[in-house]
Amino acid sequence: MSSRDDAAITGTVVAAFGKRFKVELIDKRRISCVTRGKKTDLACGDVVTLKLTDKHEGVVESTLPRKTLLYRSNAFKSKMLAANVTQIIIVLATQPSFYEALLNRCLIAAEAANIKALIVLNKCDLVDNDDAKQKLKLYTDLGYRVLSLSAKEDISTLRPYLQNEASILVGQSGMGKSTIINALLPNEDVRTREVSHVLDSGKHTTTAAHLYHLDEHSQLIDSPGLQEFGLHHLSTDELEHAFIEFRPYLGKCRFNNCKHLQEPDCAITSAVDTHKITPERLAIYKMLRLEI
Repeated sequence: MSSRDDAAITGTVVAAFGKRFKVELIDKRRISCVTRGKKTDLACGDVVTLKLTDKHEGVVESTLPRKTLLYRSNAFKSKMLAANVTQIIIVLATQPSFYEALLNRCLIAAEAANIKALIVLNKCDLVDNDDAKQKLKLYTDLGYRVLSLSAKEDISTLRPYLQNEASILVGQSGMGKSTIINALLPNEDVRTREVSHVLDSGKHTTTAAHLYHLDEHSQLIDSPGLQEFGLHHLSTDELEHAFIEFRPYLGKCRFNNCKHLQEPDCAITSAVDTHKITPERLAIYKMLRLEI
């Protein structure tokens, strides 16, 4: 091994397979890496230093400071989804029916991580999509960007949203994330499967997160299909601040430590009574507040 090979070099994690990671170097070479000891807290998009142990193998030495980190957690463990992303694209579909609770959890995680969100409603070529579009009106009213498309027919309306962004696609299995990647990057040939109508949910096709280059300044990370999105890593302050429509009312309750559950003279509850906040969003907040 030459002294040059022994020196730490910098690269970006472009695939995460549990305890093994694929790191892309500046010259576009891809190195299969492990971490030192039991440390595996790396995510797709992380910029790391590594030392080569072979021509195509290496050990990650350190992680450079992250601009953003998107992750989910339950009471027992956390799962990092992506680092250094600027945008989360939440992929929903007209069929199978999407979980609105999961959409809310993704939006809350994005707000807490200071990452902008884009909601994509896919499969709009299917006849019956009025119900799904009506569900999403609440989110356009809140100021979230919502884009309707059919990835199998035309992906062009999505492209401008991806320019100069580091985006991550998230969503339930079967919503069409892989179809979107295939349409944007036909040479990558991401596997897609038909949705299981019996379960009304997709089969898992992506087992690891992958980072793709759309152009020199735009990246896209495809993440495994989600069935749940825990938010146990958030504090109660972070949770209430992540509901963007709550922000004008925070600090205006009678009690400083108001939980916005059933306390008297709660500014959030009053805002629901005057139709400034929807009962649906308050119900989601209460559920999450009790969960975390």
